[in-house]
Amino acid sequence: MPTPPVPPKQPHVVSIHGNQVIDNYFWMRERDNPEVIAHLEAENRYTEEMTAHIAGLRERLYSEMRSRLREEDESVPDRYGPFVYFTRTQAGRQYPIVYRRPVHNAQEEILLDINTLAEGHAFTRIGVFRPTHDGRLLAWSVDVNGSETYTLFIKDLTTGALLDRPISNTYYGVAWSNDGQYLFYTTLDDARRPYRVYRHAIGSDPEADTLVYEETDHLFHVDVSLTRSRAYILVTSHSNTTSEVYAIPADEPTTAPRLLLPRRHRVEYTAHHCGDHFYFLTNDNALNFRVLRTPVDDARLERMEEIIPHRNDVMIDDIALFADHLVAYERADARERVEIIDLRTGEAHLLTFPEQVYTLQPWDRDALWEPNLEFDTAVLRLHVMSLTQPRTIYDYDMTSRVLQLVKRDDIPGYDPSRYRSERLWATAGDGVRIPISIVYRADVTRPAPLLLYGYGSYGATADPRFSLERISLLDRGVIFAIAHVRGGGELGRAWYEAGKMLNKRNTFTDFIACAEHLIAGGYTTPERLAIMGRSAGGLLVGAVTTMRPDLMRCVIADVPFVDVINTMLDPSIPLTAIEFEEWGNPAIAEQYAYMKSYSPYDNTTPRAYPAILATAGLHDPRVQYWEPAKWVAKLREVKTNDTPVLLKTEMTAGHAGPSGRYDRLRDTAFEYAFLLDHLRAS
Repeated sequence: MPTPPVPPKQPHVVSIHGNQVIDNYFWMRERDNPEVIAHLEAENRYTEEMTAHIAGLRERLYSEMRSRLREEDESVPDRYGPFVYFTRTQAGRQYPIVYRRPVHNAQEEILLDINTLAEGHAFTRIGVFRPTHDGRLLAWSVDVNGSETYTLFIKDLTTGALLDRPISNTYYGVAWSNDGQYLFYTTLDDARRPYRVYRHAIGSDPEADTLVYEETDHLFHVDVSLTRSRAYILVTSHSNTTSEVYAIPADEPTTAPRLLLPRRHRVEYTAHHCGDHFYFLTNDNALNFRVLRTPVDDARLERMEEIIPHRNDVMIDDIALFADHLVAYERADARERVEIIDLRTGEAHLLTFPEQVYTLQPWDRDALWEPNLEFDTAVLRLHVMSLTQPRTIYDYDMTSRVLQLVKRDDIPGYDPSRYRSERLWATAGDGVRIPISIVYRADVTRPAPLLLYGYGSYGATADPRFSLERISLLDRGVIFAIAHVRGGGELGRAWYEAGKMLNKRNTFTDFIACAEHLIAGGYTTPERLAIMGRSAGGLLVGAVTTMRPDLMRCVIADVPFVDVINTMLDPSIPLTAIEFEEWGNPAIAEQYAYMKSYSPYDNTTPRAYPAILATAGLHDPRVQYWEPAKWVAKLREVKTNDTPVLLKTEMTAGHAGPSGRYDRLRDTAFEYAFLLDHLRAS
């Protein structure tokens, strides 16, 4: 039997609120320490040794997944100005190639071959891809280690030449002025917080770029964008609970930013533009948000006109403005829908889909840009999928109300009629009903092996999305379920508020209630149950593991936020200060005590634990690699049984794991093989 690494203990003590926080593995934070790298590499070797017996299963899973992948494919073109933009993948190549062609002819050209950019790099990810509306210039950025710190490039699309010097230390937001002479972008501070917006004049040295806005409050971060109308460049500063927006005329890009609505504590809003009005999606006196508008030349609270009122049973996730229509992306009863208002007549209608469990969204989260780029159009592009149905792309004419099929993903060898999905409801200890989305093969025998997934933070939703990789589990008799726990946004803003800060434990007990409901309903047993979560979802499964280690057979905790106290005590760690409004500030005694009551690292005590696989990314800026590394070390130190506890660190990647499409499949195949091995379902 391979021997696991045994890291040395070097006690680090912090005194707070009369307590001592002792961290024996604090030294693992020293990223540049050769001993830290050696330890992570030793953990990777141990994981490989401990999983050597499932190498064949891993390869079979990878081959199955790749066989379902449409290796040569083309995205649906998106129009922006006189061109349509699209991507194409080629067999054997990890990354897409970006093309464009004029709207009125088929003469296409390559704009960016990400495979070429990736040469010599183990990781490559595009951050922004923004052409000017006339198609003359392109701004794009790239990250080659997973740190989410991007280098920004400007390309002349008429000559193919790169302009000016690359701009380093940038983040996701960029916006062009209408004349294409200026590019706005954001930069990061030492804690990886986007805090400044700069204006770059094309043809000049980036060292001379003009600082447009700086956010000095460490709870806030900034973004910059161009309204769909192309009338305004918006600088948005926001925390997890508060926001404010500044506007710059896109035709007058050197104008000083104009504050639209001043920040007020716990009031959030996003700004949009159409015609003579600014539109605001806000929670001001509206827990589930409402839509207001004011005249462009007099954006004051006193001039607000309500367009969509607040509703207790409907959450407005986002809005989009077009020349003649307002689109609201909404949730009601844990289902998504679209509300469309004709701004010429005021008439509104709803667009829904008949499936019981589905996901409806305006864009593909893996795309390089968002669709629906054009303002003067009545056509809305939507992506629809479910747990059993692959992604289908529709164009919806908002005036004629005709829905046109554009493309349906073709999954080789997949027959959706062989699978079933449904919505279940568990009951939490306080009587609250928790939705569960579930999918399985129609011929599955119960009780069956079951993978229960959860997230439950930031008001984000764990939507029931299709996964071609998941078919390999379903075909082996595994049921897949999503616990839509409090802390997410599935049932409105109150659902989120009920699972954050001093209500955070609801997230964990809801998940436990969902697991118990599935067991009581005969879907599975504790011996055949696996749980899985990523990032804040890793906190969820970590907390559930320390609370109820008897409930499941194995755990997959991807880049898990498990060291809550030590991380939140150190605002120098990237993004920590911003998170005070999500988890709490340990400087406040009540919040410190509450966080400590569930922090997995602090609640890992001697007992029997299920088999655990934790993953990390060495360059992860969101959850530092040392959190899962320390947790694994402590688990091994105190656990009283012989189940494996494994750590797999991506040494050349960050929070999202590998960047290439084949590398991602191999990563998933590894995790699924671990799961199937422990559920005895291989």
